[in-house]
Amino acid sequence: MECYFDNAATTQVRPEVLEAMLPYFIQNYGNPSSIYKISQENKKAVETARKQVADAIKASPELIYFTAGGSESDNWALKGIADSYSSKGKHIITTAIEHHAILHTCEYLETKGYEVTYLPVDEMGLISLDELKAAIRPDTILVSVMFANNEIGTIEPIAEIGAICKEKGVLFHTDAVQAVGHVPIDVDAMNIDMLSMSGHKFYGPKGIGAMYIRKGIKIPSFIHGGAQERKRRAGTENVPGIVGIGKAIELAVSEMDTEIPRLEKLRNKLIDGILTKIPYSRLNGDPVKRLPGNVNVSFEFIEGESILLLLDMQGIYASSGSACTSGSLDPSHVLLAIGLPHEKAHGSLRLTMGHFTKEEEIDYILEKLPPIVERLRDMSPLYEQIKNKK
Repeated sequence: MECYFDNAATTQVRPEVLEAMLPYFIQNYGNPSSIYKISQENKKAVETARKQVADAIKASPELIYFTAGGSESDNWALKGIADSYSSKGKHIITTAIEHHAILHTCEYLETKGYEVTYLPVDEMGLISLDELKAAIRPDTILVSVMFANNEIGTIEPIAEIGAICKEKGVLFHTDAVQAVGHVPIDVDAMNIDMLSMSGHKFYGPKGIGAMYIRKGIKIPSFIHGGAQERKRRAGTENVPGIVGIGKAIELAVSEMDTEIPRLEKLRNKLIDGILTKIPYSRLNGDPVKRLPGNVNVSFEFIEGESILLLLDMQGIYASSGSACTSGSLDPSHVLLAIGLPHEKAHGSLRLTMGHFTKEEEIDYILEKLPPIVERLRDMSPLYEQIKNKK
């Protein structure tokens, strides 16, 4: 049996999405910027997808800009605002648990003279709204807080953060890569000024993303060249990818009312099963304010990488954290930020479910995971001491 439990890293393209994309590789191959018929048809397809993306977050289509993915959108938001609003100030606020697309961009901006405040989080991965208020200064130009964490699944109080930023006159960006298509989003109700997303996180193709930029925000072009994306992002449009992200997000939003409770049921069964069957295990992240398909657990006395290898031998594909740091031997910065010591952070496992996850796969994991953990612990001298004391 093969079970894919790494949907936070990437999802497979849904058949309906692939079917929508295929004509734009061969039959409808025109450049949308040209004036003849096959190109103008492609331009219409791009604008249809723009509306599909906009509708998913309750925005106006003209405020959606297509990019190559979440990392590009994050870079554009931070570097663009830093460039345009430097005369007001050079202070940016973010959190200690952001994706590296935000953290590394902030580190880059620090080398250019910007000051960055990294808000801490509590043991559940939530920021303090009072600490956010206290961190905002007259020279603060941007607050960037992720909608939902890619490792532990915790959903931040986005509407409350947006309200604070609006009251203080500070722009608010959210990296919503893990949230779009999985939980409801309303950019106006939540006072979101800019939002990043990536198609391959909700069953669209890789290499295509989008950014929402509220009307009136000054932000320079991220890629210079042609006049595409209303002169803000040059380069011939990736028409198949754009069609794909549009179809994928339309499907995801239309099924959300049934998919959220289905995944929450599977998620809770998996969490309860792991915590019941495996001693010295703990759930990471908020048990309630959490993405529907995210399970992140830590096991004492063992290494997460060893668990992954043995799970792989059983046909179970998971991760120990972000796919962007899979080659690193350092413990997760997110788990350290919520207070886990290094040894517990090293023994983490992330299991993320999605549209194609079935209940029998949950049962299969609950059958295979406990003996794997026990086998690895039997090789641990520390665990042997604990058993002997008992």
